[in-house]
Amino acid sequence: MSEQYIVSARKYRPQTFDTVIGQEHITTTLKNAIRNQHLAHAYLFCGPRGVGKTTCARILAKTINCEHPTADTEACGECATCKSFGDNTSFNIFELDAASNNSVDDIRELVNQVRFAPQQGKYKIYIIDEVHMLSQAAFNAFLKTLEEPPPYAIFILATTEKHKILPTILSRCQIFDFKRITTGDIVYHLKTIVKNEHIEAQDAALHVIAQKSEGCMRDALSMLDRISGFTEGKLTYTGTMEHLNMLDADFYFRLADQLLAQDISSTLLLLDEVLDKGFEGNVIIEGMEEHLRNLLLCKDERMVRLLDVPDDHKPVYFQKASQTPPSFILSALNVLNDSEVNYKNSTNKRLHLEMCFIRLCYLLQEIQASDVKKKSEPEPVIVSVPVSQAKPAPETVPKPLAEQKPNVQSPSAVYKSSDALAPKEPANTNRRISKGLLDDIDDLVNTPKEASEDEVKKELTQQEIDQLFHQYKETLREEKKSVYHSQFTRMILEKISEEEIRFIAPDEMAESCVKEQRNFLSEYFQAYIGRILRITSEVRKDTTDDNTQKKIMSKQDMYDAMLAKNPNLSLLRNKLNLHIDF
Repeated sequence: MSEQYIVSARKYRPQTFDTVIGQEHITTTLKNAIRNQHLAHAYLFCGPRGVGKTTCARILAKTINCEHPTADTEACGECATCKSFGDNTSFNIFELDAASNNSVDDIRELVNQVRFAPQQGKYKIYIIDEVHMLSQAAFNAFLKTLEEPPPYAIFILATTEKHKILPTILSRCQIFDFKRITTGDIVYHLKTIVKNEHIEAQDAALHVIAQKSEGCMRDALSMLDRISGFTEGKLTYTGTMEHLNMLDADFYFRLADQLLAQDISSTLLLLDEVLDKGFEGNVIIEGMEEHLRNLLLCKDERMVRLLDVPDDHKPVYFQKASQTPPSFILSALNVLNDSEVNYKNSTNKRLHLEMCFIRLCYLLQEIQASDVKKKSEPEPVIVSVPVSQAKPAPETVPKPLAEQKPNVQSPSAVYKSSDALAPKEPANTNRRISKGLLDDIDDLVNTPKEASEDEVKKELTQQEIDQLFHQYKETLREEKKSVYHSQFTRMILEKISEEEIRFIAPDEMAESCVKEQRNFLSEYFQAYIGRILRITSEVRKDTTDDNTQKKIMSKQDMYDAMLAKNPNLSLLRNKLNLHIDF
């Protein structure tokens, strides 16, 4: 008779603290508590599913009752209590599933069992899994026993939803937060298992399984069993991607190359090929966003550690990143983000997907056309006329700042049409010079030099700069340019001189957004103040906007401020016998 098959999640469940993967901060603390005899009467293990909460609870229960622990504070596995634990015949360890035993009667039965001392070993351990499923009445019945149990009783609670547990329960427990297991730790553990099981597996295939599990070791082991059965013990990258119904990196590399080549036909045919295989459009959009994010990370060596891809693929990502302009990546992420948000509300989802990628095909052409037009645009002629001598037309009189409206392109114009990139002519004398104004200039040339002392130049205040910058960010938000809006929100603006303003960015990526939007910013400020400003940028670490830090005033502070402005307020208060409502 053949040996009974056991799934990997049970077969390779850790039996000692040292074999627990990715939770060293918890296992070390528990071992030190056992070694120093500082055991608490109640523990709460919380964290995502499949990260080792119940496993650590069982190992802790086994170790504290072990008769001959090792020098490293691990269970020996040979004594009577260890063997009874391994055979599930121990009378000192009780496991309760709170999902199905959540009534008051179940908790009362448990409380009655706590009164009896252990027949063998030092402690009686009660492991309650999914404790957040207990009812309100069950929690209340459990409170007194959990706070003051007998010296031989230890409770170990486990949950995936810590926020559902009563604060009175949390205050009675030592809380241990389990973290998601990293992709590297899962890959290392999977390599050990495939070696023991004599399975041929490519590192890229194991990396895909680890990514798909999202930090859950149990899910990773279940996928390993399923795929190894599907491929008869040979795990390849292609077979793994096919079985998990995922699009491999090669597809996104091909798709990105066709977008940069502006080949609409090949792009639509490739999308049709993938849609015929049953993939949803939102999966393609999300995958393309992740692919472009990886390319953006490869632009800076400091961000390479954030690149979560197989080692075999990293050289290709670096090569493709050097061929892709950062402006294209940021603009494409904006387009993809808008399409992802509107995808679920679209009636014709295939057309919505195709229009998104057609737009991406034209994106590079629009960016290049914008750059060419900006370089070929002539420098504007600036004529400075003393206010005392000039005779401006009525329509050139500047309006108050709050009433002015910019006559420039919005930041979204770069995505609409290359023809729309040319800014509109502001209604001022810097762009168009009338015959009357030329006569005035001729008169000024022959005017004595002393007349220039009356020349008045409008001063741009920091408050006006901040107000204009706020309006520009609001324009980005309304146009749903989330990438640029988020980056500009992290910056502050400083007035260097009457002819220069400087953007203070927290990092190089934010500064690159200023450089890409420099022409739009220049035209935006020019439309408001009537002259050209020089836009510069600077990277300054840990920059905060002091203007956003507003003092919160108490009611007493508000009364004192009002009293300082009008002392008669005190007389009114006393006459009417009024009191401040604190």
